[in-house]
Amino acid sequence: MTTHSMLWRRGAAAGLALAGAIALSGCADNSATAAKATPAASGGSDSGLKEPDVNGDGKVVIGVLSPGDINDRGYYQSFVDSADAFAKEKDWTVIKRGSVPPSDALTAARALCQQRVDLVAIGASELKAAIPASEEPVCSKTAWYVPMQGNVDQTPRILLSTDDPKQSMLVAGYAAGLRMKAAGHTKAGFITGIKADYSVAASTAFLAGIRQVVPKATLTSTYTGDFNDSAKAKEATQAQISQGVKVIYPYLGGATDASAKLANSSGALTLTPGTDRCASTSPKFDISVMFSPGDYFRAALEEFAKNNLKMGTTRVWQLGVDPFPTVKICDAEGDEEQQLAQFIKKIGSKEIDAAAEVERLG
Repeated sequence: MTTHSMLWRRGAAAGLALAGAIALSGCADNSATAAKATPAASGGSDSGLKEPDVNGDGKVVIGVLSPGDINDRGYYQSFVDSADAFAKEKDWTVIKRGSVPPSDALTAARALCQQRVDLVAIGASELKAAIPASEEPVCSKTAWYVPMQGNVDQTPRILLSTDDPKQSMLVAGYAAGLRMKAAGHTKAGFITGIKADYSVAASTAFLAGIRQVVPKATLTSTYTGDFNDSAKAKEATQAQISQGVKVIYPYLGGATDASAKLANSSGALTLTPGTDRCASTSPKFDISVMFSPGDYFRAALEEFAKNNLKMGTTRVWQLGVDPFPTVKICDAEGDEEQQLAQFIKKIGSKEIDAAAEVERLG
């Protein structure tokens, strides 16, 4: 997917659940792609299970389930890339499966546990139906990591990881507003998949951020119904370009690059949905909006390696306080970088209330 925490996908995220097979394998399967802890119950090193070799079989195996394409070069891929990179450093094994339909989540989680994984990591909360397996005998000797991007209940056997998407999207809009002001633009576009509370909220926060800098800015939001359909994304992008939109935010999953490349061809500025792609040249991105689940997961794995990952708690990531989430302008001009840093700092210190600003300007 893309999208944050992916964002309200984060809720769905600009979430993206696809179809896939039930069988799990040790290699990527897409056929079937900091913080404060709030205790909810004893867990982690207090649970009687020692991390990282939770089941005590002499090896460490991480199992990852994702609702999206784990080769999407964005939100979903960042999660498995973090697992792979850290596992390689530690000589651990990763079993991963992408494009898991929510209806298969519980069965897929049980299958992971049967392969004696030490940690079950859910790539996005669309797969929250898998969580009941954490309480079952088959998964009794596993730890669980779950990004909370919607209504996910805290239970004693899981660790939840979350952030506030309003903050990231408000700052994304602010960064876009700085570039729009410099270029004299007033029209921005937002292209995403399904129209749901979280995607509408993301659009609203993005507009509120832009209006911090360009008060009379307008935003055209298009909901294609599919985060991964490149044809639909390009059709929406072309329509916005034809309407004079000069900034396009492809808040998408697998269709992100198709939209961004078309935006590039028209000279429109673009933003990333979750990861740092300032180094990318095809497509080119002007602003990186970073709320990648992989960044949070990496931090969790570091704690897991130290026997410090506490089940039954929620880890909350704060913009302007923690390294992630954050936003950067890829080729900042003048004092744009300083203005953006100051805005982020004010959110971190609570001088600026993101929710109130979204309500005021969105």
